[in-house]
Amino acid sequence: MPLLIAGSIATDHLMSFGGKFADSLVVEQLDKISLSFLVDDLEIRRGGVAANMTFGLGRLGLTPVLVGAAGEDFADYRSWLERHGVDCSAVRISETKHTARFVCTTDPTGAQIASFYPGAMSEARLIELGPIVARVGAPDYVLIGADDPDGMLRHTEECRQRGYPFIADPSQQLAFSGGELIRDLIDGAAYLFSNEYESAMIEQKTGWTADEVLSRVGVQVTTLGKDGVRVQAAGAEPLVVSAAADVTAVEPTGVGDAFRSGFLAALSWGLGHERACQVGCVLAAYVVETVGTQEYSFTPAEFVARVVQSYGDEAGAEVSQHIS
Repeated sequence: MPLLIAGSIATDHLMSFGGKFADSLVVEQLDKISLSFLVDDLEIRRGGVAANMTFGLGRLGLTPVLVGAAGEDFADYRSWLERHGVDCSAVRISETKHTARFVCTTDPTGAQIASFYPGAMSEARLIELGPIVARVGAPDYVLIGADDPDGMLRHTEECRQRGYPFIADPSQQLAFSGGELIRDLIDGAAYLFSNEYESAMIEQKTGWTADEVLSRVGVQVTTLGKDGVRVQAAGAEPLVVSAAADVTAVEPTGVGDAFRSGFLAALSWGLGHERACQVGCVLAAYVVETVGTQEYSFTPAEFVARVVQSYGDEAGAEVSQHIS
């Protein structure tokens, strides 16, 4: 059965400025600010949480269904994803807006000046899951990632109404969402994904304790950065899995999306939570060692070898039966 991955589709335009932004600021004139910087380079990267996750699933041999909204400028991005195993037939193409875009300039001190244009992402609220499911079949899961908030809420409510098992993964939208919206997005989820900071934010904004959050979802999966991942369910002992071994971190963007891809792939293969965490951590290692969220590659044999290196022969033998 298919995996439906709903969330943002975006491109990142990343530039570097050789000087310091601070040297160009006149404090007494900030209300009249008008600045232009000559940048050294430009990198255009594919991004968006749903696109990143579907790419990872495709690399592991699955054919996920990407659910989101993009502009007519999505053609090249669509071709890239389809060549890597992603079903893009459910992507809504806006007639008036460009694909969401993140434009960021960074100076040598790490200071950034950035803008995010949501563009076509705002039309995610117009996408209905029912016709997609009628075409591709009943889903194993519908993952609902960061996207247009109204679209996230619509997808969640439709999953409840139609009985589709759903995964709540609000991530970046947590900072901009109130407690009522967050409660609506996670209540009844089969899985809830977050990192440690986001987990604390969920509790703070919803007013629910950690135990109350667990009582409202099937399984809570919390990534712990270099310390791995924790899996919890009400009435069960927590499972903690270490991160992959011998990781040389280069750039962290997209690491969480890759972990989710690996975790969901393992669930689709019928593996348990421990193996799912291990597959997720290994895929995340490939991303953190690469600049760009979709620039990594590996052969099945290379991936299995890395599972063996991090988690042993038994783990590698189980994964090798499924990865393609």
